[in-house]
Amino acid sequence: MADDDRLAALFEQHRAHLGRVAYRLLGSQSEADDAVQETWLRLSRSDRSDVANLRGWLTTVVGRVCLDVLRQRQSRREDSLEVRVPDPVVVYDDETDPEREVLLADSVGLALLVVLEQLQPAERLAFVLHDVFAVPFDEIGGMLDRTPEAARQLASRARRRVQGAAPSPDVDLAGQRRVVDAFFAASRSGDFEDLVAVLDPDVVLRSDGGVRNPQASTLLRGAENVARRAHSYRQNARWMRRAVVNGAPGAVVAPEGRLFAVMSFTVRGGRIVEIDVLADPDRLAALGI
Repeated sequence: MADDDRLAALFEQHRAHLGRVAYRLLGSQSEADDAVQETWLRLSRSDRSDVANLRGWLTTVVGRVCLDVLRQRQSRREDSLEVRVPDPVVVYDDETDPEREVLLADSVGLALLVVLEQLQPAERLAFVLHDVFAVPFDEIGGMLDRTPEAARQLASRARRRVQGAAPSPDVDLAGQRRVVDAFFAASRSGDFEDLVAVLDPDVVLRSDGGVRNPQASTLLRGAENVARRAHSYRQNARWMRRAVVNGAPGAVVAPEGRLFAVMSFTVRGGRIVEIDVLADPDRLAALGI
């Protein structure tokens, strides 16, 4: 029993790290929690006599678990028909939640996670593990049953796709917030021209309503199209509560206290270039907001 307790204590020292790895790989908090739990089960059932670097061993295991999840997800998905927004990390502007703030401090923007969703599973694994967590390519190659050079090429290809597709937000968070506040003010007032004014001409709106709320799933491009969509939902704007979502200005929308959506905004050059909306009732309920 003492050995079991010691093993559990050792694992707990690495749990937060494993959670970060799994969240970046999967973009889902619930799936990341499941992957970490599966990693613990595999550790508890394994012969650990030759494990010299427990953190590295656990990172490899959670990477393999996440790779299986990504492959299963890909086999179920019809990419041309599905809009997917990853699970957000949300902290209200006017509240202090130490646990969520720890997650938020280490989170990456939803815009980047959305781009990662478009990568092949092997590309995502190679890019995240190497570029974010400095896992050597020989270890990544072993997870993928490929050579280290092949793993390096996967990460390089993913890196090019990410750099070309993920918008870089303005550095000034307060300035970003002012733009988002202006967006909601225009939405509440129903001023179409003011809405268009805060949107980049090539703005992208991505909304994920899930299987139970398909009418909320959409992918729109262009300032006028996005402004029309926002105008049609202007009644919900008065139920908006400011939040920080994955380090960026965002909002939680809950008409009469019923959680409706979490929104994240990417602001560049003083205009909104991307809006990512999670409106899937099942996944919203699992966030614990």
